[in-house]
Amino acid sequence: MALKDALLPEFDHEMGTTRRVLERVPEADLAWKPHDKSFSMGQLASHLANIPTWVDATIDFTVFDVATLGDDARPKQPDSVAPILKAFDENVKKARAKIDAQPDPALFATWTFKNGEHEIFTMPKIAVLRSFIMNHMIHHRGQLSVYLRLRNVLVPAMYGPSADEG
Repeated sequence: MALKDALLPEFDHEMGTTRRVLERVPEADLAWKPHDKSFSMGQLASHLANIPTWVDATIDFTVFDVATLGDDARPKQPDSVAPILKAFDENVKKARAKIDAQPDPALFATWTFKNGEHEIFTMPKIAVLRSFIMNHMIHHRGQLSVYLRLRNVLVPAMYGPSADEG
């Protein structure tokens, strides 16, 4: 079995679950933050919608330096939920196709994440796809589910029933 064939079912499941959480974001609460140091709900949702674009940076390059992004590294405050969902759907479709096109040797190639001269990590691209992209998304999706709970929004089931959905 090819690596991508083992990865894509997990990718599809996690992206579908993330989509369900993003659908619950109330437009009236896009600017809401649980703490001054936190992203707003809209920024966090926008960040989730953007994470699948990191597949391109992972597959197409061997080194990625976040310092080159400048202000573009921080999610912008959206005006509505619709563009977040549209961007997420487009980004997931493109990311999935990119992963699906990869032969095993390409996924075993190493990738380095840097911030200027500081090397944050180097690992095989397949590990980057699982940890830096999918696990990172799961982490922020968990944060967003807490935001939803704090705003009394029904939280969807993710890995079994939630307190709101069987």
